[in-house]
Amino acid sequence: METATETERKYDVPETFELPDLTGAAGIARVDGAETHDLDATYFDTEDLRLMKNRRTLRRRSGGHDAGWHLKTPGDGDGRTEHRMSGAGDDVPGELRDLVRTIVRRRPLAPVARLRTHRVETPLLDKKGRTLALIAQDQVRADSGDDHSAWQEIEVELVDGDEKTLDAVEKVLLKAGASLAAGPSKVARALSGRLETDRLEADKIKVNPVSRYVREQRDAITGYDPAAQRGEEEAVHKMRVATRRLRSTLKSFRRWFPEKDVTELSDELRWLAGMLGAVRDPQVLEQKLLSGINESGPEFEPAARRIRTALEHRVAKGREELVTALASDRYLDLLDRIDALADQPLPADRTPERRAGKVLGKADDRLDAAVASGVDEELHAARKKYKQARYAVELVAPESGRPAKQLVKALTALQDGLGAHQDSFIARETLHEIGPDSFHFGVLYGRQEAVGKETLVAVPALVRASRRKRFRRWLAKA
Repeated sequence: METATETERKYDVPETFELPDLTGAAGIARVDGAETHDLDATYFDTEDLRLMKNRRTLRRRSGGHDAGWHLKTPGDGDGRTEHRMSGAGDDVPGELRDLVRTIVRRRPLAPVARLRTHRVETPLLDKKGRTLALIAQDQVRADSGDDHSAWQEIEVELVDGDEKTLDAVEKVLLKAGASLAAGPSKVARALSGRLETDRLEADKIKVNPVSRYVREQRDAITGYDPAAQRGEEEAVHKMRVATRRLRSTLKSFRRWFPEKDVTELSDELRWLAGMLGAVRDPQVLEQKLLSGINESGPEFEPAARRIRTALEHRVAKGREELVTALASDRYLDLLDRIDALADQPLPADRTPERRAGKVLGKADDRLDAAVASGVDEELHAARKKYKQARYAVELVAPESGRPAKQLVKALTALQDGLGAHQDSFIARETLHEIGPDSFHFGVLYGRQEAVGKETLVAVPALVRASRRKRFRRWLAKA
């Protein structure tokens, strides 16, 4: 399978549209060497168009330079990631299906549309003969069930150019009569009737903030899944955060959902978070323990090597177990349960802001008691309670204005401060587990002990910042 980043812009044009002169725009010196292609693409999706609704397109195409299977997934800005494989037939390659498994689950993938495109593709060259971009004039015929349509459009795809190239070409095209494409892709236009009907039905339903938040975390889990399976650190981290947010939401709003659903789903989310944590925690620990060790002198290198070996072994083992977990039916069952939870009607007479305020009040009480005791375990419990409170406030913040966002920021800083203390505690335990009773490990242990004390010094100021009346007044009114 080949993977490439595709950056392009699309424009609707009338049938009489003629390509304007683009020479001189953003370094374009020549426009020549046009090639003609006849492309025939069959698009695959579930019956309810789950791929399309999640901004993914899967097709098998003949004609052109890249015939075969293509899966396009979201990227940044104008860019999308395209996965390509050779092959024909109606059986979706297993490697591509794996990339969308969390979206389609066990649903079959079948043809939903056929697009036949007559393309005239012209390179836009600079003075050195480099191809800055390719401009394609497409005449499209689309068939989807009993629906048939035809239109003409322009695609501009970057090659060696940059965003300035796209901007300059766009300016000329718009002046010549083109308009920004109404849809994100050809197949979205072909299926617009079905997609629009579903969107209008969805718009009729007022989504409770709790349900919206649950859906956002589900989408984050499924969105980061492919990269997490590849072991990418950031994806593992963000997937774990989404899992924690979901579990915290169930805890904060548990009376809003059936008790059985809350209990079973919480247990499964704890399992998934544990699998992700087995990869993420050793990565964080390694960075923390080895930070600054090079400046300590070459005599610390044996200790560094021992730490690195032990923690990288844990990461490797964790990745292996995570890949197995994400390929399991247990994981798909978990995602199905999250779907059911997100679609469940919630009590209309309950206010999420009021519940968030109560969770935050309990976190305040827990922290005050923990600070008074000075016991590490109680401080850790207070940190977890503030994490729950932060997520509850974060859930209602979009509808609650600037003070809510400021409160989320202050709670995040407090949680991070308490988290740094807990990290130092875990680091000391890890050093005790993997290191011998030696001078060098003793020095590293002492450093982490000092970090733990330093982080506690900063906590009172963070507490005061999080309890400013102007940050919390809106909760008291709920």
